[in-house]
Amino acid sequence: MSTTTTSQRPLLFDSHAHLVADDQQAYPRNPMTRAANAPYRAPGVIGKPGGKHGPNPVHEVPDASRVLRWMLEENVDGIVAVQKRMIYRYDNSYILDSSDRYPDLFSAVVILDAQDATTPDLVRRFVQDHALVGVRLFGGREPDGGMPWLNSVQALKTWEVAQEFALVMDLEVLSTGGGGPSIPAIIALARAYPKVRVVLDHLLEPEMDEGADFGLDHRYETLAGEPNIFFKFTSINLDICREADISADQVLRRAVDLYGADRVMWGSDIGTSSGTYKEMVQRMIDASTLLSPVEQAAVFHDTGKRVFVTDAAKA
Repeated sequence: MSTTTTSQRPLLFDSHAHLVADDQQAYPRNPMTRAANAPYRAPGVIGKPGGKHGPNPVHEVPDASRVLRWMLEENVDGIVAVQKRMIYRYDNSYILDSSDRYPDLFSAVVILDAQDATTPDLVRRFVQDHALVGVRLFGGREPDGGMPWLNSVQALKTWEVAQEFALVMDLEVLSTGGGGPSIPAIIALARAYPKVRVVLDHLLEPEMDEGADFGLDHRYETLAGEPNIFFKFTSINLDICREADISADQVLRRAVDLYGADRVMWGSDIGTSSGTYKEMVQRMIDASTLLSPVEQAAVFHDTGKRVFVTDAAKA
């Protein structure tokens, strides 16, 4: 059993938190269901009932006022507010209003349709009106699970805007076989747009039950040479480890050995993954036992803050 208490929390920066408003009149919900061909999620992962966290997982509603309290309690000095598409689709009002209200604590990453012709101009307007930090693109999934919109002709127009403003492009690209099949396209994009900080959610979801390298195989090794690509280690990774009896501390050690602690950051995934915020923080601390204190400080705080909190974003 862990002995870490709140008063002993290291300084943290949460690179992946979804905000969901209590006020449903001001911020009406428009929920969507997962696509039939979306990647399979085992019970116990992304808050699904069952698995090793039991039939009734805890889901705290991360209203901004509540998140601010959790941040104070857990020694978190900033979060990346990532749009919650499954609740709000492409209406980014709540995270933008929240980051406008608390610009020193919340950095907004909007979700937009990669194939929508209005997306590039929306990104420009959000940068100018809301000091937008990053963009997360989405689009239709092919029958085989592939996501060709990543580098479609229309999507590249948004990448050009991200290059113009040196934004973060925050990507969740999960196709058949995990994120591995998308790696060549991601590398090509990172090289074509060197001012863009490309952040890959959930370590780009390697198939962690495959091999001694926890799925971070030769394909993932090719990402190590790209200095503008970064990686989030989140509660989704921790859930997968728990459900498959994989040692999370060894997975994190492998990721840091491969990419360096200056390119790996923690994200809670509150608002999607289950558990209390306090539990999410503790699980990350427990997974860091194989890291040195310097590496822990980078993964817990410094890397995420350096990537997402820039002078340009907060000007």
